Amino acid sequence: MLVNLLHAMILDDSMSTFYTFSANCFLDPCHCRTSVGDLRSLRLITAIKTPYLPDGRFDIVAYDSLMHMQIVNGAEGVIVGGTTGEGHLMNRDEHIMLIGHTLNCFGTSIRVIGNAGSNSTKEAIRATEQGFAVGMHASLHINPYYGKTSVQGLVSHFQSVLSVGPAIIYNVPSRTEQDIPPLVHAISQNPNMVGVKESFGNDRIKNYVNKGVPVWSGDDDQCHEARWLCGATGVISVASNLLPRLMHALMFQGANHSLNSKLMPLFNWLSHEPNPIGLNTALAQLGVVRPIFRLPYVPLPRERRIEFVRIVQAIGRENFVGEKEVQVLEDHEFILLSRH
Repeated sequence: MLVNLLHAMILDDSMSTFYTFSANCFLDPCHCRTSVGDLRSLRLITAIKTPYLPDGRFDIVAYDSLMHMQIVNGAEGVIVGGTTGEGHLMNRDEHIMLIGHTLNCFGTSIRVIGNAGSNSTKEAIRATEQGFAVGMHASLHINPYYGKTSVQGLVSHFQSVLSVGPAIIYNVPSRTEQDIPPLVHAISQNPNMVGVKESFGNDRIKNYVNKGVPVWSGDDDQCHEARWLCGATGVISVASNLLPRLMHALMFQGANHSLNSKLMPLFNWLSHEPNPIGLNTALAQLGVVRPIFRLPYVPLPRERRIEFVRIVQAIGRENFVGEKEVQVLEDHEFILLSRH
């Protein structure tokens, strides 16, 4: 039924702005199901980038290549349509189609976690239901940000989305202006609570670990300490879009302060401006995605683009995704899309 439904969505005239997918991508989602326990063991989860074509549609060829590079280099899961994947710039149809495509092409090789967060509980539930309808393994949920609510309201919001299926709760006060630790313990016993993606530092991560709450670092520059000193399960990473093999080593092969120090200039470079500006710029300069930005994101300035080339040379081009030589793109080479 799922196969027929997705083909119908793709072929429907009202969906003509979307994409043609290979029929052999479509798999029975029952073959891809996983347990909460299995999800809690994932150590490297990539917040995958969404690349674009000049007309604003998704560049599915580039996306599939990025996914393949994640899988062959050891990533165990992907977040689809999160902040890094610019889910907030997608309409609902684009979002669910990308989750469905990812699941049905790669869901037997990697765990697919669809971002379904929203300011509105109703919309969060709807997005979660749609994601599970196309077979995603888990959802990712942020607390309502601009339309902030009370702690009890947050508990009710998260309990509502957890009732639909397994979920990771994402705490990032720098974006939401609301820290959520009081509610985590209130929902931690929910059987669908997978754990927390935490971006409020390693002291918080250690506190969760001590209380038996599974947690992933949401910050590449802190993930090594989080994993090996604070007991985090792993990382939900932006940098692994660029060098998944080295991020895999950082999460799987024991404490490696030398490697962590080697990667720190890249981590710092990526966070110079709000994510995903740095990542989008980097992937374009590596030649693995087209230099296309959906506004309001714009590329980093030229001096930062030059700095990235130097960072790649210091770490080693062979450690990064793609095969083209890294280059400094000029301003005129970037395409900025205001209507997409």
